[in-house]
Amino acid sequence: MKTVQVCAIQMVSSSDVAINLARAEQLIAQAAQAGAQLIVLPEYFAIMGNSDRDKLAQQEPFNDGTLTESPAPLQHFLASQARQHQVYLVGGTIPLKSDQPDKVMNTCLAFNPAGECVARYDKVHLFGFANGAECFQESDTIAPGHLPVAFDTPFGRVGLAVCYDLRFPEFFRALEHVGHVDIWTLPAAFTATTGRAHWEVLLRARAIENQCFVVASGQGGTHSSGRKTFGHSMLIDPWGTILDVLPEGEGLVLAELKASQLERVRTILPALRHRVL
Repeated sequence: MKTVQVCAIQMVSSSDVAINLARAEQLIAQAAQAGAQLIVLPEYFAIMGNSDRDKLAQQEPFNDGTLTESPAPLQHFLASQARQHQVYLVGGTIPLKSDQPDKVMNTCLAFNPAGECVARYDKVHLFGFANGAECFQESDTIAPGHLPVAFDTPFGRVGLAVCYDLRFPEFFRALEHVGHVDIWTLPAAFTATTGRAHWEVLLRARAIENQCFVVASGQGGTHSSGRKTFGHSMLIDPWGTILDVLPEGEGLVLAELKASQLERVRTILPALRHRVL
């Protein structure tokens, strides 16, 4: 790994795609101006609908390089932003077409500074929660992915995970699929209820047990639907130290991820080499 400046962008996205994209564009520009080479958007950055079904109207076919802007405007936006600012951009999640007409894939795409899509991850674990006051069932409108994904950059290997994946430690240890990851990115839209209880402790655990950096980019506020998300986007080092955090509202979380810190932790406490299972 090489030392790199990173940014997690926190948003409070609405049901208006145009407004969300305009705000994301502003925040990406600010992050690039601050020197970020890796920028991560939150889950559902382009649309947090008033209904779970609102995102179905925004679904796109995957742009494999043959599509024009017209059928894939969200992908075009992400590619153009990465190219314009010459950054690696992890594009939160966007709704892509699935093989089920009433469901989409909740997909995280990563783009290199040339604007090329270098990784696609379809969210594997779908959130389900009901406590009497709140009820969420992502499987009603989302089809699950199957495998974790990672990709290589000049500054290290980057893994892609999304929100509810955080609760499944084995996902981050699927070395046969992702190899040894230096930086896990985690776009999210954690609810305020579950976030208060579990967000920080789970993020720090994933960083500590995998001896890696974690870049967690969340939604953080009250949305047009009335839904409240926890925010607290944060950057965490391999020792579990929080490098920067934004409790709520829109903004940037910035830090330098130092290669020397990663190497030191893996040297003084070689837990990854001590694994027996």
